[in-house]
Amino acid sequence: MLRSLLNVVRRTLLAAMSARDWQRARSAPPPSDRQIRILLLHANGMGGTIRTVFNLAGHLARTHDVEVVSVVRAREKPFFPIPPGVRVRYLDDRVSGRKGFLSRIPGVLVPREEAASDSFTLAAEIKLIRYIRSRREGILISTRPALNLLTALFAPPEVVTVGQEHLNLASHKKPVRRQIVRRYGKLDALVTLTETDLVAYDAALLSRPKVLTQMPNAVTALNGGISPLTGKTAITVGRLTHAKGHDLLIRTWVHVAARHPDWTMRIFGSGRKRGKLLASIEEHGLTSKVVLEGAATDVGSEMAKASMFVLSSRLEGMPMVLLEAMSKGLPVVSFNCPTGPAELITSGHDGLVVDMGDVEALADAICTVIEDQSLRGTLGAHAVKTAAGYDMEIIGKRWEDLLASLVQPR
Repeated sequence: MLRSLLNVVRRTLLAAMSARDWQRARSAPPPSDRQIRILLLHANGMGGTIRTVFNLAGHLARTHDVEVVSVVRAREKPFFPIPPGVRVRYLDDRVSGRKGFLSRIPGVLVPREEAASDSFTLAAEIKLIRYIRSRREGILISTRPALNLLTALFAPPEVVTVGQEHLNLASHKKPVRRQIVRRYGKLDALVTLTETDLVAYDAALLSRPKVLTQMPNAVTALNGGISPLTGKTAITVGRLTHAKGHDLLIRTWVHVAARHPDWTMRIFGSGRKRGKLLASIEEHGLTSKVVLEGAATDVGSEMAKASMFVLSSRLEGMPMVLLEAMSKGLPVVSFNCPTGPAELITSGHDGLVVDMGDVEALADAICTVIEDQSLRGTLGAHAVKTAAGYDMEIIGKRWEDLLASLVQPR
């Protein structure tokens, strides 16, 4: 009953907003890229999207007024350092818990099937919409389906809107994809991470944004030097979730350990699958062979100690962690999951790519890198050069060119 009433209110407000936007558009000033605002779900978290957004924000802040806007604040301090010149604003502070009646009501605009829907209470949606509607100029960049959809619905005509896809279209559940297909055409620009996903969006959208383009994330500068590739350890980094495929990696290491018992697999990350993964390690007799290290506070230094990086994900957007490992001179071995690895790795040149889910093929590739020291060095040297092509100076210039093009008279 309450949800039905809220839906009626929503439709009424949207109609009134459309009329108001017509008036605002008539008196809107020329578009400007002086102010850039970037929407994140939780800026104080530890995910890859947050790291890459901070990386981009820091670059843009050298010549623009940049603010990262976090919908929720569930952790008191940021996990990643805030770049110089970047401000962070929090809309729904939950450090001391959710407060108020509206904070106990689920949101009505974000699809329930969106992975972050539990974070969008009615209070959070209202605060976010108020913020979006308060903008009077500049560029608003949103970074996940929930934020892209609300930006497409509520952004006023004075604001240039840019939606980012940090995973890929196929990874979203069908109800979310249906809304994406209908609404993303209202954005001024949509940016995918890979060419594969760009093609998928181009085919799926009912109407195109003014600009539909592909832009990889820039590799994050990390501590630690280039790995000497002498340690008998492999490394992976990622949240302990089903999508990251650590269960497949443990099964893979059964084969690796049988051939090379002196090598260790170190898994950095935290998440809800930790207990099950620990049980699997013990069940397969891999205690001390596969080690769950927890979240890394200095991932660059940990990578520099390893001799190989392994990606066992079931799906990705564009796995930045691969490029970060490559920047440390690590040969990378990866499943050909959708999407990203095949676009980042030239198999046999700077890493090895095997069929998705084939744990024996992954084990064979790992063992090849272990056993062939010359190949290991060659792959690692080429990996450094590959990662250099994703330097922030290069990718940042592409972003600056895109944003400048969007504020030309529309």
